[in-house]
Amino acid sequence: MTITQPDLSVFETLESEVRSYCRGWPTVFDRARGSRMYDEDGHEYLDFFAGAGSLNYGHNNPVLKRALIDYLERDGVTHGLDMSTTAKRTFLQTFQDLVLRPRDLPYKVMFPGPTGTNAVESALKLARKVKGREAIVSFTNAFHGMSLGSLAVTGNAFKRAGAGVPLVHGTPMPFDNYLDGRVPDFLWFERLLEDQGSGLNKPAAVIVETVQGEGGINVARAEWLRALAALCERQDMLLIVDDIQMGCGRTGAFFSFEEAGITPDIVTVSKSISGYGLPMSLCLFKPELDVWEPGEHNGTFRGNNPAFVTATAALEAYWTDGSAMEKQTRARGELVEQWLISITEENLADVKEYRGRGLVWGMEFHDKGRAERVARRAFELGLLVETSGPESEVVKLLPALTITHEELDEGLSTLARAVRETA
Repeated sequence: MTITQPDLSVFETLESEVRSYCRGWPTVFDRARGSRMYDEDGHEYLDFFAGAGSLNYGHNNPVLKRALIDYLERDGVTHGLDMSTTAKRTFLQTFQDLVLRPRDLPYKVMFPGPTGTNAVESALKLARKVKGREAIVSFTNAFHGMSLGSLAVTGNAFKRAGAGVPLVHGTPMPFDNYLDGRVPDFLWFERLLEDQGSGLNKPAAVIVETVQGEGGINVARAEWLRALAALCERQDMLLIVDDIQMGCGRTGAFFSFEEAGITPDIVTVSKSISGYGLPMSLCLFKPELDVWEPGEHNGTFRGNNPAFVTATAALEAYWTDGSAMEKQTRARGELVEQWLISITEENLADVKEYRGRGLVWGMEFHDKGRAERVARRAFELGLLVETSGPESEVVKLLPALTITHEELDEGLSTLARAVRETA
């Protein structure tokens, strides 16, 4: 694909140096539909990024767009704080009927603010309030958000350094297989908890991702998650599952922890919960944990009613028969895995490992700079992929759940070519 030099001058002169994704994809995007994006010069890109997991149903999904346009055209409430509105009522009822009740999940629903880190902050605050303790345990290579509380339980040294202040009250423990299976699961953690001389303050909660997205697509085994849940129960700690990127069907089931058969005390949800890329997040928790005083945690934009409308439309369109969506995602995930096996076999000396679940996959290279080069070449060939991991050493695949088999084949063929051409 021939790409002319786009006019990036206003971004480079006026916008902060903090911008990042645009550096890897140096063009000016203009429109998008499904799994395709188009820049202002008409060049087409197949999107294996999906808004960092915020667009599980693709760009401008026509079903969700129709519901949104209809709502706006009838002057439906746009900004509602935490007021009761018809849009919120319909979402809550639909979420209960299609998501919570079929899974026998008893959760109360809190709207903490528009972004994932708002949900994490509220979860941490609630856990501390309920247990009367400050410490939170997280895991190596975790990512939970960019505000200070979320950063304190995030592992990435570069992101933590941006805080500018000490990040306190968080203690990291080894994620599943961090020690290559040489140490029994949670031996170190439980020994510290039981030893009065360990120096570990009794935690209020443990926060975990079932699949670490930003951390490098590290997949926790179901048995590891079950053992963690049991440990939390034994030691009187709350279990928080951060399902912000891996929820809403990304791994197959609506919640990524379903496969493990556990019921976390608190769950954070964001990104694709609105379905359309509109800001929205949820903090879900067991009813006995609902000890908030009215207004004790609030935010101006926690009542994004257009997001409630598209979230309801997404649930009705894709989760009325949840098993169908789950089966489709798993089938597409098997196709991705077959391609990654093929790419690995073709590049045995270069590929260290591939790993994933559902429609989130990563490919790690022995050469830690290779992933960046593969992503750059993929962009030149018309494919959008990002990197992840503490040193950006993993190519991360995060296509929309609605992507077709043909689009998957096209994108994975392009990925294979990008790997070959960066050898």
